[in-house]
Amino acid sequence: MKVVILAGGYGTRLSEYTRTIPKPMVKIAGKPIIFHIMEHYAKYGFKDFYIALGYKGDVIKNYFNKKKLDWNVNLIQTGLNTMTGGRLKRLKKFLGKETFMMTYGDGVSNIDLKKLIKFHKKKNKLVTLTAVRPPARFGVLKIKGTKVKYFKEKSRLDEGWINGGFFVIEPSFLKIIKNDNTFLEKEPLEMVTKKGQLNAFKHNGFWQCMDTKRDKDKLEKILKKKNFEK
Repeated sequence: MKVVILAGGYGTRLSEYTRTIPKPMVKIAGKPIIFHIMEHYAKYGFKDFYIALGYKGDVIKNYFNKKKLDWNVNLIQTGLNTMTGGRLKRLKKFLGKETFMMTYGDGVSNIDLKKLIKFHKKKNKLVTLTAVRPPARFGVLKIKGTKVKYFKEKSRLDEGWINGGFFVIEPSFLKIIKNDNTFLEKEPLEMVTKKGQLNAFKHNGFWQCMDTKRDKDKLEKILKKKNFEK
């Protein structure tokens, strides 16, 4: 099964690093975050990658062109200002008529990909996304007047489910994406939701995105301790 990785955004919230390199190339524990993501797919036997490039795509190209891997890595320029849906649409000719997987170039997880695919096939819908609970940043309070009635320190279970990426997608979904200006997370996913064609695979294990330097520092500690697969 082919694996698409969206790796073309500007990464403006991580500008400490992304002035000179694209976000997926920011190193965590000595390796670019995109490499950690790809290693996880490869661990499950998925080694046919299609990387949608954009901002500073040459940096990613140079990195993989120098690597000797038993992976099939296709590096495709999908435009500097193309949105997430548009990038995926541009890969249509490479993806053919088979079910494929897709994720973002900035989120690491220990998700069981075999279980994810099995779930997708069983539910028989156009799209399956992985739902995760984000790590909570703050403690929770309930206040009546000035008196605290409930206090609980940070717990990710207090947070709602969010889109954690790690999609399984049927190729006919690409018809819903209009053009380069389409955000995957807006009209296309909203439309399949209304049609009852979007399923959520709930993942309670490890997941962490890298939106900010704080996220990067957190991931650095986790991966250095090799707690990623736990």
